[in-house]
Amino acid sequence: MPPTHTALICVALPGLAISTDQAQLTGRGLEGYYRAGRRLLSRCQVRVAGREPLAVQARMTAADQARFLGTLRSSPGAGPDPDIVVERIRHADGTERITLHSTSPRPLRFPVEVALGTDLADLGAIASGTAGPELPASVHDGGLRWSCAVGTSAVTADPPPADALASAGLLRWDVELPPGGRTTLELRVRSDGPGSVRAVGRTATTPLAAARATGEHPGAQALMRVSVEDLQALLLRDPTHPADTYLAAGVPWRCGLAPAEALTAARMALPLGTRLAASTLRVLARTQLPGSGAIPGPLRDAGPRLPPTCTSTEATVLFPVLLAEARRWGLPERETEELLPAAERCLTWLRTTVGDGTYLYDPQTDGPARCETQAHAHRAALLGADLLDACGRPGGDGLRQWARALGSAFREDFWVEHPGGGRPAAARASDGRLLTHLGAFAVHLLDTGLLGGGELAPGLLDEVRTEQLVRLLGGPAMDSGWGLRGLGADEAGYNPLGHRGGAVRVQETAVAVAGLAAAGYEREATPLLRGVLAAADAFGHRLPEMYAGEQRTGGSAPVPHPAACRPAAVAAAAGILMLTTLAGIRPDAPAGTVTLRPVRSAPLGEIGLTGLRVAGAPFSVRVGRLGLAMVEEAAEGLQLGG
Repeated sequence: MPPTHTALICVALPGLAISTDQAQLTGRGLEGYYRAGRRLLSRCQVRVAGREPLAVQARMTAADQARFLGTLRSSPGAGPDPDIVVERIRHADGTERITLHSTSPRPLRFPVEVALGTDLADLGAIASGTAGPELPASVHDGGLRWSCAVGTSAVTADPPPADALASAGLLRWDVELPPGGRTTLELRVRSDGPGSVRAVGRTATTPLAAARATGEHPGAQALMRVSVEDLQALLLRDPTHPADTYLAAGVPWRCGLAPAEALTAARMALPLGTRLAASTLRVLARTQLPGSGAIPGPLRDAGPRLPPTCTSTEATVLFPVLLAEARRWGLPERETEELLPAAERCLTWLRTTVGDGTYLYDPQTDGPARCETQAHAHRAALLGADLLDACGRPGGDGLRQWARALGSAFREDFWVEHPGGGRPAAARASDGRLLTHLGAFAVHLLDTGLLGGGELAPGLLDEVRTEQLVRLLGGPAMDSGWGLRGLGADEAGYNPLGHRGGAVRVQETAVAVAGLAAAGYEREATPLLRGVLAAADAFGHRLPEMYAGEQRTGGSAPVPHPAACRPAAVAAAAGILMLTTLAGIRPDAPAGTVTLRPVRSAPLGEIGLTGLRVAGAPFSVRVGRLGLAMVEEAAEGLQLGG
C-alpha cells in the first residue's frame, strides 16, 4: 500500500483530500480529492510567474482542512527575499482557496496557471497500483470536466479563468497586485453524479457534543479537541436511513462500516452524548441475521499465533453492552425500548452458542476460546441481565448464573501458573491446550462495565490475579513508554511493527488506563496515560490506530506504522475515554444520579471537562490538583451520588 504516515489527510466523510507537505497534487500515490472512495481530482499543480512556489510550511488546521504556505521571487534581481507568498487552504469537501499576497514595494503583474487532471479511479485500485491513466478533459462552466464509464467530475473556478485549455488540463489567470495587495482564486471540485450528501460532522445535527478540556496540561486540551474533530469527520450516514449515523473505521483504508469498531468507538464516546450510540445500534440492528440474532462482521487478522478473529462475535456481544451503558448515560427510555428486542436477540445468540458449555469459542471448526472473547461475553451477560431486569424482561437470572460459572471456570482454566505469579492465557484450544503468550488482549479483563448506581460489574479475575495482571501490564515487557505493546517484548516472535505482534494499539492502552483507574491502580495507570499523551503530541494529537512498540528513550519519538489508519475511530474515541477517566464519571440517568470517582493523584494536574453530556443535558466537571472533583454544570435535578 502507498505510505500515508507523513500525508496530510483532510477528512469530512464522504469527502477526503490527501496531500504531501509540498502542497502540489502530482497524481502520484494516493494524492488527490476523493468523494465516496473515488478520486475526483488527482493533479492540482500551481505555477506563479512560470515557476512553482517553494513550499515552506504545511499543517493541519482542522480535521477537514490543511494550510500550505509557499513563496517565490518574481523579480530575481530584487534580492534574496521572496516578493510573493502563496497560501493554499485545502478542504475535504473539495474546495481549494489559493491566495496570492505581494510583499513587493512595486506593482506586480504575472500569470497564474493551475494544471489539473484525474483518473476517476477508486481508492482500492489506486492503493494496489492498478489505476488507469489520466482522462482527457473538456472545458465546462468556466473550468474543466472529466468523464468515463464510472462517473464524472468537474472543477469550477471563481473568478473564472482568462483561459481554459482542455488539451493541457490548464486554467490560466492574469494577476495584477499593487504593493502589499492580495487576491484569491477558489477552485471547487465536485462530482456530476447523483446529488452529494453533506458531511454529517459539518451539520447542525451532528450527534457528538463539542466537548473541551482545559487545565494545566496543554496536551490534554489539544487531544480532546482533535479527538472530537476526528470523530465528527469520520461520521457517515446509513444510505437507507439517512437520519442514522455511525463512525467509519478509519482513513484512508477503511472508510466504511466495521461493526465491532463502530460499537467500540461509540461506547468510548458516550461522554459526548448517546445519540451516536443510538443510531449505531439502529444501523446494526437492521443487519442482524434472521433466526440467529448475530450481527455480521468480517474476520480480523489476529497475528501469527492465532487464527483470524470473528468480529461478528465481538459485535454481537458488544451490542447489549453499549445499549445498557447508553441507558445509564441518558438514552431516552423510548429509544431503549425500541432497541431492546435486538439486544435480547444478541443475548439469546450468546446463550445458544455457548449451549451447555462454559466458554464462547470461535465459530470456526475447532476454533479457540480467546481470553478477550470471554471478557466481552462475561460483560455482556452481566450488563445484559441488568438491562433486562431494568426493563422488566425475563432472562436476567440465567445470564448471571452463566456469568458466575464462566468466572469460576476461567480463573482455573485460563490461568497459567508461573514462578513469577502466573498470567492469563491468550486462548484455550478446543482440546484444552493453552496458548500462554502475554499480550495486550489481557486488558479487556479489566474492562468490566457500568451497572446501576455508579457501580461496576465484577470481572473474571479475583483480586489476587487482578493484582498480578496489573504488575505484568506495568512491566518493561508490556509498557513501551508510549503505551502497551500488543505482544510482550520478551515473547517469541515479538515484532515492534507487528500490528498484532508488538505494535502499540491505542484502543488497548486506553482500555487499560480506564480499567486500572477504576480498579484503584492509579499509580500503574499514570505512566500509560502519559505515554499516550506524549505519543499524541508527536503525531500532532491525531492518534493513529497503532504505532511501533519500540522502547521510549530520552529524546526519541514514536515510530509510525506505515499501514495505520489516521484518523481512526477507535483511536480518536480512546482519547475521549482516557481524559474522561480522570474525572471518573459514572452516571445513572434513570435514577437521576451521577457518581464521580476521580483519579486522586491528578496525573495531569488540574483539568476541566466541559461540554460533555449526561442525562441528555450539558455536563461539566473540574478535577483539582488534589484529585477532588466538582460538578460545574449538570442536568436539572441530577443528584451527585455517593
